[in-house]
Amino acid sequence: MTLTELQKLLDSKVHEHRMCALFILVDMYKKTENKKQIFEFYLSNYKNINNWDLVDLSAPNIVGDYLLNQPRKVLYELARSDNLWKKRIAVLATYTFIRSNQFNDTYNVAEILLKDKHDLIHKAVGWMLREAGKRNMQLEEQFLKRHYKTMPRTMLRYAIEKFPETKRKFYLNK
Repeated sequence: MTLTELQKLLDSKVHEHRMCALFILVDMYKKTENKKQIFEFYLSNYKNINNWDLVDLSAPNIVGDYLLNQPRKVLYELARSDNLWKKRIAVLATYTFIRSNQFNDTYNVAEILLKDKHDLIHKAVGWMLREAGKRNMQLEEQFLKRHYKTMPRTMLRYAIEKFPETKRKFYLNK
């Protein structure tokens, strides 16, 4: 498929059409030499990537992968946006960094989003904190010790989900 054809699917009001387009786009991204073009196309379509599952299946594979060896200024622009989906794209993109044992951006984006009001951001940030903690619990705990008293409860619960019971209780009872 061409990007023009994919655009038609992404513009559809039918969720499954947009999902199919993103599956195809991720596959195209993996196979192309021109990753920048797919990355830019993806970001230009953020309004069509407007559900948690659409972001989760695509952001790490396109935005995260592209930014893995690039300057990450755009990641912070997305995180500071007023748009829910841009913010979720930013935090989910860090999943790729986590898999490469790069944690700074995850914690920096999490800090930007700590006061966000939306539950879908709380869940996404908590999930990425948990994933980073699976690889380096010490860093996650450093972050939590600074923020657990003020972070949204859902975010905290997701972040500590895999902690031993005594540690989970410590964070939840404070």
